[in-house]
Amino acid sequence: MRAVVLTTYGGPERLSVSEVPEPAVPDPDGLLIRTAAAAVNPVDLQTRAGLHAGHSAVRPPMILGWDVAGTVTAVGEDVTGFRVGDQVVAMSAQMATGQGTYAETVALPADIVAPAPASVSLTGAAGLPLAGLTAWQALDALALPEGATVLVTGAVGAVGGLAVQLARLRGLTVVAQVRSARDEDEVRALGADRVVVDEAHFPAACVDGLLETAGLPQAIGAVRDDGRAVSVVPTRVPAAERGIHVAVSYVEQDGPGLSALCSLVDDGSLRLRTAKELGFEDAPRAHRLLAAGGVRGKLLLLP
Repeated sequence: MRAVVLTTYGGPERLSVSEVPEPAVPDPDGLLIRTAAAAVNPVDLQTRAGLHAGHSAVRPPMILGWDVAGTVTAVGEDVTGFRVGDQVVAMSAQMATGQGTYAETVALPADIVAPAPASVSLTGAAGLPLAGLTAWQALDALALPEGATVLVTGAVGAVGGLAVQLARLRGLTVVAQVRSARDEDEVRALGADRVVVDEAHFPAACVDGLLETAGLPQAIGAVRDDGRAVSVVPTRVPAAERGIHVAVSYVEQDGPGLSALCSLVDDGSLRLRTAKELGFEDAPRAHRLLAAGGVRGKLLLLP
């Protein structure tokens, strides 16, 4: 099969399309998935650069990628609930599974897989798993009561845009931070009640909680005394101050949680956004585009 292979740690030029052995049969508790699309995420850029080499047993040459949408082509003998031909999505935490998703066929445990939402294209659904689970689990960690006010930074990014929508579904009032005034209409369409454009001057002590997705630790200044803050950017966690509880949320594989997110897409409560669809051979370009910033929606790689 064809796959995007990282030959050695370094820049985007280290990615190339190669022929690699295709998984022949799934594990007893696993599935084989024929890939329709794999999404590009910041963790892929970090892995490519070698930033996770110290805590991962996977080494180059390796296949990158955490997100996949595709069609089940084989089912392990112990698996119930999935059949050949089912359209599915999954997040493969590559450091845990050892399985990257920039490949024509992916072998994954069935318990991290969910039926794909039927209301969007299968390729577009590839942008949901990692970003959706990151936002969902971070809001769980934030644990704000209905009616509370939350500041979401990076609110038009992949995680932030879903977090705005999910926060509204939880009955929260959303203050959304964006980098440009041109993003205000988009983030309001996602459900933001108020918008902050100037990241250098956050309003002081005006929200109950902070969901920090953009690497802006200074945003903690907007949280009231004894409030709560959760960051999904572990390298730039806000320093605790004024009795504020600060935590880091690391995304976890969760098939049932992903299934719930897909249901929200199908009932119209959650909108997915695709920035661009590219071929496997354009993986270096996709990494450069994401690194340059300003991407609105997901970059998808198609076989």
